[in-house]
Amino acid sequence: MGEPARSKVEDTSPRRSRTLAIVAVFSALIALGTILSIPLPPPLYEITWSPPIYLALAVLVDSATAFDATAMGGFIGEAFNVAFRGGGSPIYPFGMVWARGPEVFIVAWAKRKGTRTLVIAMVAATVFETLAFFLSDWAFYNYGLFGYVCQTASGAPCASIYDSYGLASTDFFTLVDIAFIPVALALIRSAKPHFARLGFR
Repeated sequence: MGEPARSKVEDTSPRRSRTLAIVAVFSALIALGTILSIPLPPPLYEITWSPPIYLALAVLVDSATAFDATAMGGFIGEAFNVAFRGGGSPIYPFGMVWARGPEVFIVAWAKRKGTRTLVIAMVAATVFETLAFFLSDWAFYNYGLFGYVCQTASGAPCASIYDSYGLASTDFFTLVDIAFIPVALALIRSAKPHFARLGFR
C-alpha cells in the first residue's frame, strides 16, 4: 500500500524552521528601520522607517510570527538608539513593544476582509500606537517616572496635568506613520505569492 496522503494542513502550514527564519530576518529589518530613523526631540524621539515592514508582515504571516518579529525588532532597534544616540529614556524600547506589538493583531484581523477594511485597520493600528505612546508619556511626565522631567517653556516645573499634556502631545506626530500605508500595501502585493509558497496563508 502507498503512503497515506498528508492532510491539507500539513501540506500548507509553514515549517517551524521557516517561521523562525521569518522572525529572525524581519526582526533584523525592523531593528534596522528603527535605527535608521529621523531624530526628533523627546518624547517622540524619532520617526522610524519600520512601519511599512511590520504592517505588511501582519498580513503576510500569522499574527504570532508578526508580533514576535515586530516586538523583538522594535526593542532591539530602540535599545540601540537609546544606548548609542542618547537623549532617550531606558523605557523607550519597552514602549516599542507596548505600542507597536499590538498593532499587528489589529491589522491581522482585517487581512482577509478586503483592501478597504485592511486600510482602515492599518489606520486604526497607527491611532492605537499614537495613543499608547501619548498616554504613557503623559503619565510619565505627570509623575516624573523613568527620567521624564516635566518643565514649562520657561524652565519652571510643571504646575498641572495640562503642562504634562502639552509635552506628551508631540506624540501625535506619530500619526505621520499613516503615510507608510501605501508602501505596506505595495509590499503585500509583491510579496504575498512568495509567502504563500512558504506555507503562509
